[in-house]
Amino acid sequence: MTRTTNEQPIGRADTGTPGPSGAFVPVLAFAGIVVAVMQTLLVPVIKDLPQLLSTEPSNATWVLTSTLLSGAVATPIMGRLGDLYGKRRMLIASLSVMVVGALISAFTSTLLPMIVGRTLQGFAMGAIPLGIGLMRDMLPREKLGSAMALMSSSIGVGGGLALPAAALVAQHSNWHALFYGAAGLGVLSIALTLLVVPESKVRAEGTFDGLGALGLSVGLVLFLLPITKGSDWGWTSATTLGMFAGSAAVLLLWGVYELRSKAPLVDLRTTARPAVLFTNLASIMVGVSFYVVSLVLPQLLQLPKETGYGLGQSMVVAGLLVAPLGLTMMFTAPVYARLSAKYGPKTTLILGMLIIAIGYGAGLGLMSAAWQSLVIAVVLGAGIGLAYSSLPALIIGAVPASETGAANGLNTLMRSIGTSVSSAVIGMVLANTANNVGGVAIPTMHGFRVSFLIATAAVAVGLLLALFLPKQRPAAHTQLRASSEEDANLERAEEALRSFRGRVLDAGGTPVARAKVTLIDRRGRQAGATLSADDGSYALAVPAQGAYVLAARADGHAPLASSATHTGDDSPVDLDLSLPGETVTA
Repeated sequence: MTRTTNEQPIGRADTGTPGPSGAFVPVLAFAGIVVAVMQTLLVPVIKDLPQLLSTEPSNATWVLTSTLLSGAVATPIMGRLGDLYGKRRMLIASLSVMVVGALISAFTSTLLPMIVGRTLQGFAMGAIPLGIGLMRDMLPREKLGSAMALMSSSIGVGGGLALPAAALVAQHSNWHALFYGAAGLGVLSIALTLLVVPESKVRAEGTFDGLGALGLSVGLVLFLLPITKGSDWGWTSATTLGMFAGSAAVLLLWGVYELRSKAPLVDLRTTARPAVLFTNLASIMVGVSFYVVSLVLPQLLQLPKETGYGLGQSMVVAGLLVAPLGLTMMFTAPVYARLSAKYGPKTTLILGMLIIAIGYGAGLGLMSAAWQSLVIAVVLGAGIGLAYSSLPALIIGAVPASETGAANGLNTLMRSIGTSVSSAVIGMVLANTANNVGGVAIPTMHGFRVSFLIATAAVAVGLLLALFLPKQRPAAHTQLRASSEEDANLERAEEALRSFRGRVLDAGGTPVARAKVTLIDRRGRQAGATLSADDGSYALAVPAQGAYVLAARADGHAPLASSATHTGDDSPVDLDLSLPGETVTA
């Protein structure tokens, strides 16, 4: 069972302690944008990589594949490490590894060191779930929705803004300058984090599941590697099929091990909850739809007009026309906060996917002019922004605070799987529908339209999955609904009514300060935890009516477990907890 040393976020308005500064959210969002830049940093020079690295095209693709694989592996692992040892600490570690990787790539023009550097850069993707976890732990409720929306959207914002910036650098400077710039952004992000972001006091007890991390890493690599390299190896080749089979076997064994582990890397029982399961499955579909526009529009814009359908734009102009995709996602965050506060994150997820479907549907007939690409980017940015913003809110509403980092890391992994599948499928579609002109494969308009149809189909599946999401109880996502300080105060008052409360006393009736009080539900899971105040008082909100166990412990006292039942009538249950006498330690 996972427990926390302090379940109450230190910066929330109901703790009586000061929250983080006004720069807290922008600094974390900037960190998310910086690590997302790594995913699209080399897009402008993809075709030139074999020549730049003096290698074969099939080998050069490892420069992109290595970043994807390491990012997928890092997100759940860094999330769990953040839950255990501090999210700010792991955020800084992620950014530091990225800086080292960027510098390695900046100083080399050979394949192997470049792959090593790009692998290290991918590890920074863990910063996004860590940032979301810090926000949950430290922000007051009325600010949490828009902040998490901005952090979640930073994946798209960074990717969208990196395209024109990287294109400009690649077109007018040495391509190694891309990595020097990335390292500089990483150093700046580390400095700002050290200055502005305080460490969260929320911790999960237990040890890091090293064997679980190894099993998940091997399973993910065996799954994602044939997805990204299947076109080169052949989808029916022994290597591809063998890796898929190996992945299934490893992940199955890993799942059995995790279910039996006392401190698992990923709590699969929590992951199997409908709210978490359907959110993660919908995340895959959103990831698929997001990456399609990133692959199609830049190619369409840069194809020569002589093809009859190409728009003949330069690399930089194409990047600028696609950049509103990321900018719109960023500006969608406050809109999402208002909509989610009124209707809930499930509704905003459905609305976002409807807008994505409209964008791709309209895009089928809007491919004949550069300005039309701009319209597509804006519409899709709004839809993807709403969808991405809804995902962490849905996850956080369904998991304990001590599992925020790991749960959001797993959700970020689901998006990465979606983009990986999208890259493989769309790449195959464009290759199979291309015209061969003088030995050069030229994508066709038919291929672009089929790609948009695939994105529309993915969104339709995601929409169906979102409809199965359960409605969250008010107590489960009250922290995400408050749109004003008055609403937040009212919700905290309602929480206080639906609670167990009392005092922790010693055998002589003296109050015990800073005793750990844990609420355990009938299935043996932690439903809440707190520390007693100086006068021994405690209060724990009840998620639902039913039977519970209140466990109390304090230094110098034997632990105590007491049964209690809440009838769900919105009234508090008074229960004093009297700890047994002092124990003698050896």
